Amino acid sequence: MVDAGLDASLERFGDRTLLAAGKVNLISLEAVKQRFGPRWAMRQDHVMGFAERVVQRGVGLRGLYLRVSATDILLVQPDLGRLASQAACVRYLREILLHFLGDAELAGSGVMQVTRIASGAIDARELDPDALNLAESDEPEAEEAAPAKPKTPPATVAADQAEPARPSVDRWSPFVAVDGRQLRVSATLEPVYELKGFTRIGFRLIRRVIVTRTGEELNATAMADLSAADRLRIDLATIARGLDRVRADGEGERQLSLIVPLSYASLSSLRGRSELVQPLREAGAQVSCGVICEICDIEGVPSGALYSAVALIKPFTLLVVGRLSEATPQVVGRLPGAGLRGISLRCPTGLGDPEFVAWAARTVRRAKRVSRSVMIYGVEGARRAGELSALGATHVSLAAGV
Repeated sequence: MVDAGLDASLERFGDRTLLAAGKVNLISLEAVKQRFGPRWAMRQDHVMGFAERVVQRGVGLRGLYLRVSATDILLVQPDLGRLASQAACVRYLREILLHFLGDAELAGSGVMQVTRIASGAIDARELDPDALNLAESDEPEAEEAAPAKPKTPPATVAADQAEPARPSVDRWSPFVAVDGRQLRVSATLEPVYELKGFTRIGFRLIRRVIVTRTGEELNATAMADLSAADRLRIDLATIARGLDRVRADGEGERQLSLIVPLSYASLSSLRGRSELVQPLREAGAQVSCGVICEICDIEGVPSGALYSAVALIKPFTLLVVGRLSEATPQVVGRLPGAGLRGISLRCPTGLGDPEFVAWAARTVRRAKRVSRSVMIYGVEGARRAGELSALGATHVSLAAGV
């Protein structure tokens, strides 16, 4: 059944030729609704909004899509054949399920081929198994653009001169994203201090993703709209750039640790973890204590799915922390039991003293419900760092120029 008032919009999808050719399909997010349970009513707008952005990015100007119910999206991609069109829908749903559930096992059963569109209802059937096989294959049209694995150069160096291959940022950045834009990754190091003795524990890696043609920096929303393959490539470039910075800016001394931001989408997939393990190991070898993995984009991720990602990456890092844009009760309430050893946030800029104290007290109190370690970045001065210490924060970085 479809929502009321959509009859006129549905007419665009009811072409008999397109229906007969298998080019009209339905994506269902019923799996997310079932997993969220009572939380679905509060989360459904966020979930469907993200899903529509994924679909919009995928179909571009070549197709149409329409949200037809609380859990269903109708698509038509006239330029693609039946199998390619259906495989694309499976890929879209896979990315959505990975983002919210941490796995995509139900992606195949969540896409159906539409056979008839009537007033108030859509008839659909399960996909041809060939479409599912195509979606899982390595054919270029069936898979999102993924980072190409670098070719191993021939072993021409003498054994006593050989050293581990170093990731080069040029291997990963710049690159062409799935939506056709060329993106590049830039990174800088910012010192992080432990508040008890105000001693430097190492550096955090600040990354910027920039559209090469316009110079525009992608914000958090734009980053979330990127495909999982694009975000993996950005993560790989981030580690490579971080290694370059540590070697160049290490001031001749071996640093204790390096905080590396990585996306949840990368860490939640088998491909992402397999690509990231070796660069993380190399980064850990460049510092005394090891790499601290900072997982980003965890808002809305179920605790169980986050715990799985943390457990699988934990052996290759010193510890794992979660990065939040804001410590709201809804977000923080899902994090206990996820295996995180710390919470990190960025301090808002331009706050007066009363507003800063109110924000800091509220934020640190909520973050402490998840972990004893609370990192606040971009703090405006030592005095405010001292106030954060008194409120229970454990680590800070200072704003540029402070």
